[in-house]
Amino acid sequence: MTKKVLITGVSSGIGQAQAKMFLEKGYKVYGIDRSASPHLAGDFHFLQLELTEDLATVYQLVPHVDILCNTAGLLDAYKPLLEVTDQEVENIFAVNVFSIIRLTRHYLSKMVTEQSGIIINMCSIASFLAGGGGLAYTASKHALAGFTKQLALDYSRFGIQVFGIAPGAVKTAMTKADFEEGGMAEWVAQETPIGRWTEPEEIAELTAFLASGKMASMQGEIIKIDGGWSLK
Repeated sequence: MTKKVLITGVSSGIGQAQAKMFLEKGYKVYGIDRSASPHLAGDFHFLQLELTEDLATVYQLVPHVDILCNTAGLLDAYKPLLEVTDQEVENIFAVNVFSIIRLTRHYLSKMVTEQSGIIINMCSIASFLAGGGGLAYTASKHALAGFTKQLALDYSRFGIQVFGIAPGAVKTAMTKADFEEGGMAEWVAQETPIGRWTEPEEIAELTAFLASGKMASMQGEIIKIDGGWSLK
């Protein structure tokens, strides 16, 4: 039976690379994004939606998934606490934490019934370190890391695997501003031990490994893929 995958943030960057990878491997892929549908070949189904809205239409379109990739995320403006508003913090947490909890809760219940499922959350090096974003982003990604670990601890006995992926600097629409004139792209590359930004396809390859089900004893890990940034 063809496995079903649900990916958020599918219209660009890491989410699009993940979708393309799963489609090439013959999976049935469902994608959600607030932007327009990407052009992808294969058994692909798309829903344009803000993750902070009512998710009932998602559940109708996709009653069950074998693999859930919570990839969508929102970057802040690198503001410290005294410069960021409560509303800005709430907006970041609404996307980076609360929407993931809601979506996961729904599909987790079905995974528990079937005693099978894989959940992959897109964490960040900001889940471990300061400086990868501002106060709101860093706090939200730390929260997502805690959610990932606790979820794995609570539900591993039901045959469910939970992982986090923690990228460093990745070339995506979210980091587009860094490549504009006056941006940080060159500095980031110079400061990264491998001397470059990570490509979305590299994150997709790691996703494929985690989604393979071959590492049955691997549970709750948040795997860094940051070009060596966190080694410093």
